[in-house]
Amino acid sequence: MAHAGIQDTAEEWQVTATGTPFTGNKTSVRTDTVVMPDGVTVTRDYQVHPGSVAVVALDDQDRVLVLNQYRHPVRQRLWEIPAGLLDVPGENPLHAAQRELYEEAHVKAEDWRVLTDVYTTPGGCDEAVRIFLARGISDAEGERFEVEHEELDMEVARVPLALLGRGILKGELHNNCLVVGVLSVTAALAGDGLDALRPADAPWPARPFEA
Repeated sequence: MAHAGIQDTAEEWQVTATGTPFTGNKTSVRTDTVVMPDGVTVTRDYQVHPGSVAVVALDDQDRVLVLNQYRHPVRQRLWEIPAGLLDVPGENPLHAAQRELYEEAHVKAEDWRVLTDVYTTPGGCDEAVRIFLARGISDAEGERFEVEHEELDMEVARVPLALLGRGILKGELHNNCLVVGVLSVTAALAGDGLDALRPADAPWPARPFEA
């Protein structure tokens, strides 16, 4: 059966009680009592997250800027794209993405587009991520941002888009934003092209922001 114009839609089931059994440094855990369609109530636990941005920085040789970083929860060093939290409620995601690209890779970009918007793990976390495409990239001026913790030994590289795509399909690359970003760029190139992507200030209902 064909579905024309298939898209996600907003909906909210009744919550009769809510609590926050854990509050961490950046995120928390919420427990909601939710009324199901048959009238039965159940509890749902999920991580409350401020949201994130990520950047596919593509150079004029179709190489993507990637970072290699240790991630303790999965006990692996992952290849990733620059990304970071929306630390300030209502922050413009483009400004946050530009900041992350500068801080993590000391790079700036001339052309910014919205590549895609995703919920990383909607069954257990409300994190929303906006992934940008950045082109016309060059080294940023001034001193490098001083990094700490996991970023201290972070490796930065530029890897051909096609090579990353093959690594994803072979099960060698696992970072969510890298996978979604690389495959989205590949799909855009095979479709209407990168210039047809949404503008960098496109609305984002999951995390409304000031212009």
